[in-house]
Amino acid sequence: MTYHADEKGYYGQFGGAFIPEMLYPNTEELRQNYLQIMEEPSFVKEFRALLKDYVGRPTPLYFAKRLSDKYKTKIYLKREDLCHTGAHKVNNTIGQILMAKRLGKTRIIAETGAGQHGVATATVCALMGIECVVYMGEIDIARQAPNVARMKMLGAEVRPALSGSRTLKDATNEAIRDWINNPVNTHYIIGSVVGPHPYPDMVARFQSVISEEIQSQLLEKEGIPNPDYVVACVGGGSNAAGTYYHYLDNEDVGIIAVEAAGKGVNSGESAATSALGKVGIIHGSKTLLMQTQDGQITEPYSISAGLDYPGVGPMHAHLFTSGRGEFISITDDEAMTAGLMVSQLEGIIPAIETAHAFAIFGQRKFAQDDIVVINLSGRGDKDLQAYIDYFKL
Repeated sequence: MTYHADEKGYYGQFGGAFIPEMLYPNTEELRQNYLQIMEEPSFVKEFRALLKDYVGRPTPLYFAKRLSDKYKTKIYLKREDLCHTGAHKVNNTIGQILMAKRLGKTRIIAETGAGQHGVATATVCALMGIECVVYMGEIDIARQAPNVARMKMLGAEVRPALSGSRTLKDATNEAIRDWINNPVNTHYIIGSVVGPHPYPDMVARFQSVISEEIQSQLLEKEGIPNPDYVVACVGGGSNAAGTYYHYLDNEDVGIIAVEAAGKGVNSGESAATSALGKVGIIHGSKTLLMQTQDGQITEPYSISAGLDYPGVGPMHAHLFTSGRGEFISITDDEAMTAGLMVSQLEGIIPAIETAHAFAIFGQRKFAQDDIVVINLSGRGDKDLQAYIDYFKL
């Protein structure tokens, strides 16, 4: 029994590549080459060197003493907020830009919700001197203005998605249309463990540096490589996939995924896919998806621009339905309160996405000697206006 993807890109019943015929050459070229390229010594050397010297890895594994005292358990924070660009997203964009170069691509497209993936993509395109177009929902452009400015400073063109809910789902639709129209020269850097095979597996592999480091850092700090629990927020789920990766098949390590309940799971304004989703196809992948009785996608809602996706990646759908992962839904109010608490207890302002993961302690008790590792996936600079508005700071 494995919780990793099989050779066809399936996690149990979820995954695969459900795509229009016009996209087949793009994904097939990638599928045939991605594993071979990722194992080339020259690729590994370049990827590792950039993670170390450009991204700033390894990121610290920090024992959060005041949080631990408050909740009477051992809490470690994996400090992905200290990566260059402010979140885990850059681990994947570094990998994919190197992949695109080896495939001879001269143009990059991406989608973004909270803007962190857009910034990370614009960053690596600037680094490599490659044209970059980022699609972003019109609503997200308004609520993540600092990240939009960063992308433009880095030389990217930011194109608004004006259809549907004008958020992440719609930005992804626009990016896919672009890719269909520019199949030869363009590589689509998907920002999460979503989309057609091989994307979920490839992105998870690039992000797996997170759990690889947790293992060695925990061994150094606690004398053991395995925590009792690994915790991460899940929208599409790339930070979570990276946090869980080396622990997926080790059932001694509990996996906790934290989703956005918005204004309440059953409020009609939520993004808690595990609670509300049914099996469906979105953006080329079979997964759990929030949808109406007749299969129309339900508009998700979260105060966090990075968690309002109507589905989850196929890895997470499998973790949920198999019972391997424990899924917890957190409301806007719970997340915002937790974000302020972490700021004042540990001197770290987390992204609102990440704040959801810290809110679990209100619902979930741990033993005193449990080791709980939370992926602090991003920093809160981009969310200051949302925090200011919410708390009237």
